[in-house]
Amino acid sequence: MRPAPLDFLFSLERFGMKFGLANMAKLCDALGHPEAAFKSVLIAGTNGKGSVTAMLDTALRAAGHRVARYTSPHLVRLEERFVLDGCEVDSQSLARCAARVQRVVEELVASRTLEALPTFFECTTAVAFELFRDAGIEIAVLEVGLGGRLDATNIVSPIAGAIVSIDFDHQAQLGNSLASIAGEKAGIARRGIPIVCGEMPAEARDVIAAICRERGAIMIEAGRDLGVATRVAAARPLALPGRHQAANAAVAVRLLDALSDEGIHVDEAAIRSGLMETKWPGRLETFNVQGCRVLLDAAHNPAGARALAEFLRDAAPEGVTLVFAAMKDKAIAEMLAALRPVARRVLCTTAPTPRAMDAASLAAVARDAGCDVDVAPDPVEALQRACATGLPVVVAGSIFLIGPVRERLAHGILR
Repeated sequence: MRPAPLDFLFSLERFGMKFGLANMAKLCDALGHPEAAFKSVLIAGTNGKGSVTAMLDTALRAAGHRVARYTSPHLVRLEERFVLDGCEVDSQSLARCAARVQRVVEELVASRTLEALPTFFECTTAVAFELFRDAGIEIAVLEVGLGGRLDATNIVSPIAGAIVSIDFDHQAQLGNSLASIAGEKAGIARRGIPIVCGEMPAEARDVIAAICRERGAIMIEAGRDLGVATRVAAARPLALPGRHQAANAAVAVRLLDALSDEGIHVDEAAIRSGLMETKWPGRLETFNVQGCRVLLDAAHNPAGARALAEFLRDAAPEGVTLVFAAMKDKAIAEMLAALRPVARRVLCTTAPTPRAMDAASLAAVARDAGCDVDVAPDPVEALQRACATGLPVVVAGSIFLIGPVRERLAHGILR
C-alpha cells in the first residue's frame, strides 16, 4: 500500500543525513523550480541562525512584506518548520504539497533519474518551496540545515545571506577545524550578494573573507559596525534573552540594511519590531511549574552550553538543577564542563529519539566531568524530581528533549 504523504516523509528519516545538491537539483527541476518563485535569504552558522531567521521574519513582516520562514528541526510538530506570513502552515496544505513531492520522488526513482530516495531534509525542503510558491510569498528566509555548501537549502539563488557564528559542531560532516567548518558554511556565498557575518574567531573569519573574495560576494562584518551596535542597544530589551542575542541581533540588523539596499525596504520601526517582538520558543524560555521556575534552552553543543552558562551566572546565581539529555554524536563532556559551575545537580535523562544517548551512559560522562549526578530515564519524571530540589530548573542539551517537555508545560501537563 502506498504510504500517506506525511508517513512517506517521516519514513525517509531512516536514511539520515546526506550532503550534495544533485538530488535537490533533479527534484526542483521535476517540480518546475518552485525555489525560483520567490526571493530567498540564506541564514547559516553554528549557533544563532534560528534566532536570526526569526528576527528577520518578524521585521520583514512588520515592514509589510509577504514572508515565509523555513527552519529546522521542529520542537513538536512538523508544521512548525513552515511559517507563512507569521502563521504555521495548516496541515491540509502541508499534506497537499507533501503528496506532490512524494509523487515526483516516486516518478524520479522509477525512471532511475534518482538512484535512491532523497533524505527527509531534502524532501521537507522541497515541500517548503512548494508551499511558498503556492502561497505567492515575496521573500523566504531559509535557515540552513547543516553546513552550507552542500546543504539542500543552498539550491536557491539567494539575494543575501548570513553566517551568524562559527564554532565546533557536526565535525564528522564539516571537519575538525574552525577553518574547515567556516569553509563549508561560506558555501552560501554568491557573486554580488551581501554575506553578513557575526563575531567569530580570526581563523574562521579569514576563510570566509577569502571565499567571499574568490566568489565576488560582499562580506559585511556586523560585529565591527559601531552604528549597528548602537541601534541594537537602543532596541533593548530584546525579545530574546541572553547576551549572545545582542550579537545575533547585530547580524539581523545589518542583514536587513543589506536587504533594503537590494530593494526589500525595511524601515527602522520594522527593524525594532524584529528585535523587540520576535518569538522563538525553546530558547531561554521560562515556565512556572507549581512555583518552580523552569527554563528551557536548545543548547546542544559546547558553544550553546557556554552561552547558557553565562546567562545562568546572572539569572540564577544560587545555581540550578539541570535536566540534561544529548545525542550520541555530541561533545557531551565539553557541554557538561561548561554547565557544571552553574548546575548544582544534574538529572540525566533520555531524549525520545533513537539518536539519543541513554540516561545511564550520559550519567557516566557527567560523573567524569565532576557533576553531582542522578538518573531519571523518563524526561517527565526527571523534571518532576528536579522541581522538588527547591532550585530553579533548566532543561537543556537537545531540541529533542525540550520539544516534548515544552509541549507538556505549555498545556499545563506535568504528571
